Amino acid sequence: MMARFLYTLLLWLSLPYIALHLWMRSRKQPEYLEHVGERFGNYEPYDGKPVIWLHTVSVGETRAVAMLVKQLQETWPHHQLLLTHTTPTGRAESERLFGDDVIRVYLPYDYPFAVRKFLENFRPVVGVLMETEIWPSLIHACNGKRVPLLLLNARMSEKSAARYARYPSLTRTALNGLSIIAAQTRADAERLEQLGAPDVAVMGNLKFDIQPPQDMLELGKILRRHFGETRKIFLAASTREGEEELLLDALESAGTPGLLTVIVPRHPQRFDEVAALLAERKLRFVRRSEECDVPEEVQVVLGDSMGEMFAYYAACDVAFIGGSLLSFGGQNLLEACALGRPVLIGPHTYNFADATRLAVEDGAALRVIDAGDLGEKLQEMLSEPSRLQSMGAAGMTFVRENQGATAQAMRYLGSILGEKG
Repeated sequence: MMARFLYTLLLWLSLPYIALHLWMRSRKQPEYLEHVGERFGNYEPYDGKPVIWLHTVSVGETRAVAMLVKQLQETWPHHQLLLTHTTPTGRAESERLFGDDVIRVYLPYDYPFAVRKFLENFRPVVGVLMETEIWPSLIHACNGKRVPLLLLNARMSEKSAARYARYPSLTRTALNGLSIIAAQTRADAERLEQLGAPDVAVMGNLKFDIQPPQDMLELGKILRRHFGETRKIFLAASTREGEEELLLDALESAGTPGLLTVIVPRHPQRFDEVAALLAERKLRFVRRSEECDVPEEVQVVLGDSMGEMFAYYAACDVAFIGGSLLSFGGQNLLEACALGRPVLIGPHTYNFADATRLAVEDGAALRVIDAGDLGEKLQEMLSEPSRLQSMGAAGMTFVRENQGATAQAMRYLGSILGEKG
């Protein structure tokens, strides 16, 4: 097919850029230079139990499948779970969550030779792509090897749909090569169908099926003691480039007495950058990694740790979900809601449009128009304990009433693997 040929040719022409990209990312996150061979289909030989393969790109997708992984292991104990990732942080989160219970590797880049080597090494009996992972060469190779490949928990924002629509033939062929497509919402399903996908089901969102880990809840109690049990704690979670400065300006203008702000950047390679910003602004701060009690004169805690977001939520009074003040599309607000924490969210939430809209409608979250509005709304909320309590309760109800996507995913996989195995 000409479209796939041109796509592959473009990939080959991009090879120098891919190498440069890995090197550039490794300057702030050295883990990008580990396991590079896997990205081109070179793996330790595998000759074990039949493989059920899940592709979870990064941290969010990996957390989302926690319940699914558990149920897969219970239902098909004679199979081996293989998780593939794209980012080192996703891989690290997999190790933290699942330890040696799963095999984890990087999914190869979408070169025909690399995906062929991946499939020949692991010989999966079924594969699952999560969210917006549509890889033409991988899908074509799975069809050739007769590996059923599912796209579950699928989401397709208007922005992503417009990008895929530029390559209609390639996108349509890839979508038609998938065995099952199940979207998070009807809007996601309709956008996928407009791109050429047949018979898209709606399964809900796996991220609602949350079980906060007990160890993170216990750590949250410890963090709260470190932060100060009588202080008001504002958490800025998963912040992105440029947002920290806006937040600090807004909080300075709001001037809430005794407030402790905890900032957790989305990407670990930015920890030092945010520390430099705090120092430049002459703010008194400590790092989470110092594991110390926070003196009253300290204004900010820099959350320079990975895999502890549940603990940060458990330790705060109000949470802002980053990536939403500026046009990054937002991050997952459901973990905060599940723990009964009132949520503030910015105007840019296209990555989680439906979940955010429903949370706002249900009274679990409050949308702000900009950083100044956030500072004002935060001050109002902290002065009304009953409002914080009611928003928190609404969040827990909101999450509970939207659960069930894991059961749907298990039904789809059961139609291929059988009920027990």
